[in-house]
Amino acid sequence: MHRSMWTYAWDILDLGFDRVTGELRDRAGMNSVSLATSYHAGRFLQPRSPVRKAYFPEDGTIYFHPTPSRWDRVAIKPKVADIITQGGDVLRELVRRRDAGGLKVCCWTVCLHNTRLGLLYPSAVTRNAFGDPNYYNLCPSNPDARAYVCALVEDVAHAYRPDIVELESPAFMGFAHEYHHEKDGVGLTAEDDFFLSLCFCESCHARASAASIDVEAARRLVAQWIVEACERETPKPRFPEFPARGVDTFRIFPALHEFLLWRTDPVTSLIAEMRTRAHADCRIVLIDIADAWLGGCDLPAIGKVCDGAILCVYGRSPEESAAILRQGKAALGDDKFLGAGLRVFAHDVNGAEDLTSQAAACIKAGAKGLNFYNYGLIPAPRLDWIRRACADQIAI
Repeated sequence: MHRSMWTYAWDILDLGFDRVTGELRDRAGMNSVSLATSYHAGRFLQPRSPVRKAYFPEDGTIYFHPTPSRWDRVAIKPKVADIITQGGDVLRELVRRRDAGGLKVCCWTVCLHNTRLGLLYPSAVTRNAFGDPNYYNLCPSNPDARAYVCALVEDVAHAYRPDIVELESPAFMGFAHEYHHEKDGVGLTAEDDFFLSLCFCESCHARASAASIDVEAARRLVAQWIVEACERETPKPRFPEFPARGVDTFRIFPALHEFLLWRTDPVTSLIAEMRTRAHADCRIVLIDIADAWLGGCDLPAIGKVCDGAILCVYGRSPEESAAILRQGKAALGDDKFLGAGLRVFAHDVNGAEDLTSQAAACIKAGAKGLNFYNYGLIPAPRLDWIRRACADQIAI
């Protein structure tokens, strides 16, 4: 049973390799570490760091040393985080320790969520029905954005040979909770957020039009709904069954329905290209959530072009978690890797028993692995919760 914990390079540099790998293996019961090798900005409370209690990582940087020749023809270039330039190649050392009998190594790779690059390359970001840019989301239809993330995965997979590359955000992102200091006095509903997230950039327009989609009709309808949402007195859903009914919600609007069915194509094809360009010995898996169709993810199609998925069930009951994993297993098939992502935050689980029940439900529903979030963000005693959650289900 695959057991990994999402971890940041700054945690390892603050606490030291021996302590981190020892705690992951001996206290938490992990047999793998999932290192963030490409990541976005944030503010992180560091409960166990002896160096700092709050950390603000650089936005949109990578945590490994790229191979220059792999980037010669790529317009969008990565930036190595200063903490790696100054502190050393954390990923290389983890791989060295793995090869000496230590923990397996996974590369947790944030793909298209990158505000730094979005501001530098605004022509490559998603744009709403009014043409407004979402600087935090490079577009999976845009050729330069696609070239960037494919080079990213190809480089880390060939240069470091991790066991798994975990793909986060290789799709279209939502409107809310993706930037900082967001303001919404309207009271956007879930469907409003979805409409504002739909991309009608030049790349999407060209690709969808080539597939005989009436993009302009879809855009006009979405723009109309956004305007009406901004004019209403109080929030009111237009589609009460959204998002439970999925794309079928919009079947009575042919142009929009066809556009929504099409928008899975750039996401699936992008993941397929990343799988093709990665090293053959490295598994490529998607990190996803329930209702992934909102971002253009078609799990059955994605399962055909990569090695599996980790479905995050943060804050879900055991019953809800099991349902999500069963759906994932049915979509991917028995021959693909299916993992469950669990978050060990106070508002998600009340203690070891809660976490154990959630983990047990996921395993019973078909999970072949468990990923826990996040090593550096939780107090040390919760590592014991994780070990118990694993030990009660499998022999560590």
